[in-house]
Amino acid sequence: MPAAQRREQLIAIGRQLFAERGFEATSVEEVAARAKVSKPVVYEHFGGKEGLYAVVVDREVRALLERIAAGLTAGHPRELLEQAALALLDYIEQEPHGFQVLVRESPLLSAGGNFSSVMNDVAHQVEHILAAEFRSRGLEPKLAELYSQALVGMVALVGQWWREARKPKKETVAAHLVNLAWNGLSHLESKPTLLTRAK
Repeated sequence: MPAAQRREQLIAIGRQLFAERGFEATSVEEVAARAKVSKPVVYEHFGGKEGLYAVVVDREVRALLERIAAGLTAGHPRELLEQAALALLDYIEQEPHGFQVLVRESPLLSAGGNFSSVMNDVAHQVEHILAAEFRSRGLEPKLAELYSQALVGMVALVGQWWREARKPKKETVAAHLVNLAWNGLSHLESKPTLLTRAK
């Protein structure tokens, strides 16, 4: 098998094993055995389990961000929210192993490359959309970051739940997410306060 093809085979096997078992429980021996190669072949391509894991995670991060960016085609902010929710749910549905790799936390990638950092990148994209919407409504644009983290976090957590539940159908889940987010956003108070601590 040519080196490039072997590398892709090892990445695919690593992706599946990391999704199924996590980083700690996956071994170079197991990757090599599934690929029907010796351990030195894995080391030659990736330098070890950490190198293989880094490549797998990097590919998944790029794939998810590209999918979300491609999904944000334009239009009204509500449509952008719908597009972002559907893009994430599409990824969860179509790339279950990739999503599983991303949601598993790894001590190796605590500074970046895990699901939290991916969602943070998505939140920054949403922040720009919200800031413009806030300005147009006379709200404080500096708070767009807080709201973008809240929105993306809500969609991400629901996505993780839906990955297991698989009902209701994807479009229904997206519609309800957008309903909660948009109808809440459409009536934002400029200076909200907590009623329980208003004294």
